[in-house]
Amino acid sequence: MFKTPVRGQLNKVGGEWSRWPRIYRQAFFFLLDAIVIALSLYIAFWLRFDGSIPAHYLNMLRFLIPVALVIKFPVFFIFKVHRFSLSYVGLEELLNLVLACGVGSLVLSSLPFFLRDWPFLSGLPRSVLVIDFAFTVLGTVGIRLSKRILKHIFSRGNAQHEKKRAFIIGAGEAGEQLVRNLKRDEKADLWPVGFLDDDSGKWGLLIHGVPVLGPRSRLPEFMRSKNVDTVIIAMPSSPSGVIRDTVELARKGGAKEIKVIPFLSELYTGEVKVSDIRELQPEDILPRESVSVDLKFVEDFLKGKKVLVTGAAGSIGSELCRQILRFFPAQLLVVDFDETGLFNLEMDLKKLFPRGEVKVFVADVRDRARISSIFHREQPQVVFHAAAYKHVPLMESNPEEAVKTNVFGTQVMIEEACRGGAEAFVLISTDKAVNPVSVMGLTKRVAETVVLAMREGISTRCMAVRFGNVLGSRGSVIPIFLEQIRHGGPVTVTHPKMERYFMTTSEAVLLVLQAAAMGKGEEVFVLDMGKPVKILDIARELIRFHGLEPDKDIPIVFTGIRPGEKLREEILTAEEGTEATKQRQIYVAKNSRKFSVEDLQGKLDKLAKTVTEGVDNDTIKDVLRQIIYGLENPLLEEKNKFNSTPRGRGSCRVKNTSSQ
Repeated sequence: MFKTPVRGQLNKVGGEWSRWPRIYRQAFFFLLDAIVIALSLYIAFWLRFDGSIPAHYLNMLRFLIPVALVIKFPVFFIFKVHRFSLSYVGLEELLNLVLACGVGSLVLSSLPFFLRDWPFLSGLPRSVLVIDFAFTVLGTVGIRLSKRILKHIFSRGNAQHEKKRAFIIGAGEAGEQLVRNLKRDEKADLWPVGFLDDDSGKWGLLIHGVPVLGPRSRLPEFMRSKNVDTVIIAMPSSPSGVIRDTVELARKGGAKEIKVIPFLSELYTGEVKVSDIRELQPEDILPRESVSVDLKFVEDFLKGKKVLVTGAAGSIGSELCRQILRFFPAQLLVVDFDETGLFNLEMDLKKLFPRGEVKVFVADVRDRARISSIFHREQPQVVFHAAAYKHVPLMESNPEEAVKTNVFGTQVMIEEACRGGAEAFVLISTDKAVNPVSVMGLTKRVAETVVLAMREGISTRCMAVRFGNVLGSRGSVIPIFLEQIRHGGPVTVTHPKMERYFMTTSEAVLLVLQAAAMGKGEEVFVLDMGKPVKILDIARELIRFHGLEPDKDIPIVFTGIRPGEKLREEILTAEEGTEATKQRQIYVAKNSRKFSVEDLQGKLDKLAKTVTEGVDNDTIKDVLRQIIYGLENPLLEEKNKFNSTPRGRGSCRVKNTSSQ
C-alpha cells in the first residue's frame, strides 16, 4: 500500500523531532494543548446550541477561553503531561493525561459556584463543561498518540510483507508482551500472525490485533493453511515435556525456524523484549522440573545491601550476579582472577542492568592480603563464595591446587567475612561432597566443614548450599556432546548407566538465593534437583535434536568411568538425613559431625603441611578423609562404611516436618 521510502521519511521526521531541545518540544506541546483547550470549549458551546451560539454565550465563551487556559496549564504542568515521549506513550501516561484533564475540568466547573454574581457566567450550561472535558481528552490524547498512529499506518502494510510470518505459542502474559514489542520494534524481522494456546477460553480472542486460533495440537494444520514457517514458543514457565511436544508439532508442520523466549528465571527484568527471543537450545527440551521461588522473600533479603560474589566470571558466579541485580542490591561486588571473564561479565551486567552499581575486583581468593583489603574497604553484607576448582579428572591429577583453592581459599573468605561483620556467608557446594571419592568432592566437603565450624561468637550466618550439575555450564557434558556432534561424532559416554542430576543454571541459582534468605546459620542446604537423568539419554536426545539418529548417523562410544567419578551422585545421604523446609525443593542436611575452630585448625595445618611437602596424591586424599571423618585409618574405614551403607538416593531419610 505504502512504499518503504514513505516510512523512511516518517522515521527521519521522528528522528529530527527527537533532536529538538526539550524546551522547544515542551513549548510546541503547550501551543497544541492551548489550541485543543480553546477549540474544545468552542465546540462544546457550538454543539450545545446546535451550531448557533447566542450573543450572551459568545461573550461568556470569550471570557472562559483564557480562564480555562490559566486553570488547565498549571494542572497539566503538575501532572507533567508535556514531558511524555511521543514514541513510548503507554496506558499509564494516557491515564495520567485523562486525570489531568479531569482535574482541570473540575476546577473550571467550580467557577460558577464561586463567581455566581458575575454576569459573564450567569446561565452557564453544565453540559458545556462535560462536552468540553470529552473533547479536551480526545484532543490531548490524539496529539500524544499521533506519532504512533502514523507509524502504525505507514508501516503496517510493509511489515506484513517484509517480515517473516510467525506463530506465537502461548497467549499468556509473556506472549502478550512479546507481540506488543514485536509490533513496536521496526527492526524486528518477525511479524505475529496468530497465537496458539491450550486454554479454550482464549480461542477466538484478539490480542493486540492478533487472533488466538486454537490449541497447540493444531499447529501443523495452521502452519500449512496460513503459510507460516516460523514458530516462537512463549511459555517460559512450562515444563520441558510441553516444550518438547511443541517442538515436535512445529517440525511436523515444516517449521524452518523454532525460537523461544527464555525460562521465567532468566527474564531478569520481568519484561519480555524482542531481544530476548533466541534460537531453540538443546537444554530447552531436556528433562527438568520447574522451580518455584518466593521472589519477594529473596528481594527482602538482598534489597539495599552490598553483596559480594567470588568466582563471578564462572557459569554459576556470573548467573548469581545477574540474579542478584534483579533484586535491587545497593551494590554488587564481583571477584575473580580471570580478567577477560570479568571484563565480559561487566559488559553483560551493564547491558542488562544499566542502573545497577557494580564494582569489579581482579583477585585470587587464596590471597589473604588482597581479600582482606577488599572486605575492609567495601564491607559487604552478604557473601556468595562460588570460586572453586570443579573439574573432577583434572583435580585428581592436581590435588594440591584443589586444596589451596577449594579449602584454604574458602577459609580465607569465611574468616574475612566474619571479621568484617558480614550478615551472611554462603558457600556454593556440590553433590560430589556427599560420600566423596574424588579430590574435588573431598575438598568441597572439607570446605563445608570449615564454614560450619565458624559458629561460635560471631554474628555472621554461615551456610553452604549443595546442588548437582547445571545444564550448559562450562565443562558439563552438553557443550562437549554438542561439539562432538558438530564434528560428526563419535559422542563419548563414560558408562551406559552413568546418571546425574540436572537443573538450569538460572533455576539453581534462584534456589541458592532462596536458601540463603532462609538460612539461620550452621546449615548445609540441599537442593532437590529432580530425578536423575542418564547421560546416555542426554546424548541420544542431543543427537535427535540435530535431526540425526543415534548409532546410525552419529555413533555413541563408551570410554569407561574416569578417575574420581561415581555412577550416581548422591545429594541426600543416609548418614546425614535431611529435614524439609517451607520451600519444597530445599532441604537441610542433618550434619552430625562438626568441629570447633581450634580442633579444625590443627587438622588444616596438617593438610597445609602435607600439600607443601609434595607428597603423592593418595596421601593428600587420606588427610582430607581424616578431616571429614576423623579417622586414623580413613581408607579402610571408608571402604567398610561404603560396603555396609546402602547407596543411592533411595537410602536417604527425609523428615517431613518443616524446620523453618
